[in-house]
Amino acid sequence: MTTPFIHRRTLLQSLLLSAMAGMPQWSHANSPPALQRPTAYHSGIALEGYWVSEKLDGVRGYWDGTQLWTRGGQRISAPAWFTAGWPREALDGELWAGHAAFATAVSTVRQGDAGDAAWRQMRYQVFDLPAHAGPFDARLVALQQLGLPAWVQPVAQSRVVSHPALQALLRQTVQAGGEGLVLHRGDALLASPGKGDLLKLKPFDDAEARVVGHVAGKGKYEGMLGALQVETPEGLKFKLGTGFSDAQRRDPPALGTWVSYRFRDVNPSGIPRFASFLRLRADADL
Repeated sequence: MTTPFIHRRTLLQSLLLSAMAGMPQWSHANSPPALQRPTAYHSGIALEGYWVSEKLDGVRGYWDGTQLWTRGGQRISAPAWFTAGWPREALDGELWAGHAAFATAVSTVRQGDAGDAAWRQMRYQVFDLPAHAGPFDARLVALQQLGLPAWVQPVAQSRVVSHPALQALLRQTVQAGGEGLVLHRGDALLASPGKGDLLKLKPFDDAEARVVGHVAGKGKYEGMLGALQVETPEGLKFKLGTGFSDAQRRDPPALGTWVSYRFRDVNPSGIPRFASFLRLRADADL
């Protein structure tokens, strides 16, 4: 007799929790570093004052001058050679394994002993100097003057002076495998952040939510997942019923995990419209 879907999920979740209990735990910093996060781009801004770069899909990494941390304050156990020769000043960047390699980056960072072969696939793409007191224009110059190993690279920055040109660059970036763009205002100070200092532009809106329930499928999805019941960080609950492969419906994200979803707009209540599952956020606790 086939095991009911909900019972299978309960069993799988118990096995997963048991496996996680035996995994090595990382050391935590006293408090997570205060790192900037981009807000959504909107048309009508004066682009002349902005630098534009590719939005890299990796794991945020903060170098405090001696040690590498995740944005959540977890110590990253990179090999000694990987951080050898890094400057004594703080760096903010992305641990990146290349386009379409997000899972590889997360797996490498999460493991305490991923090994040299895994880390040789990684690049640390630096986009800011958190301890520098000047505006981003000056921080960018200082960053480009640092002597860094080949696998530590300043993120390429360029100017875009019109919104059509910006959209063209977005299409070009996405077609090449990129996730989107980041706009950084040149006169922005880290000590006194302002609205619009750091913006993200992607071909669709996306966000994260936590899985709080499974809805069993019907019809052709009988015995599989029909939809995820999710909850946003703001406490809004809604269902994600599209965007899943058959394999994901047979083995959906466990309760308590975080997922990314894409959407077009939000209703007056705040619930996203046309929300669709994008992927499991394996880096949500990093």
